[in-house]
Amino acid sequence: MLHTPSEIAADLGQKVQRRRLAMNLTQVDAAARAGVSYRTWRRLEAEGKASIDDLVRAAVALRCEQDLFVLFPEPLASSMDALLEQKRMTERTAPKRRRRAASRIQS
Repeated sequence: MLHTPSEIAADLGQKVQRRRLAMNLTQVDAAARAGVSYRTWRRLEAEGKASIDDLVRAAVALRCEQDLFVLFPEPLASSMDALLEQKRMTERTAPKRRRRAASRIQS
């Protein structure tokens, strides 16, 4: 089933709201944790409208940032050569991600 961008955004907003409520946070508290304004948080939940930066901040505040890394999966390889190239590229970028994640945890 195909969805419009507006439908997807609204669904994301509802998921943000459900996650926030499950964590027993008010919108004010969640906005403060995310470092965004209350108005921005309200708009994110109500309409699903936010910048990518605000969405990432919300994911971090709601402790689900790891899920953002799977948003755009690599396309399936069309040949063995393409598969090997994907593996090489993944190996080159994976250590950078781990270092960044480790530095955030230490901060």
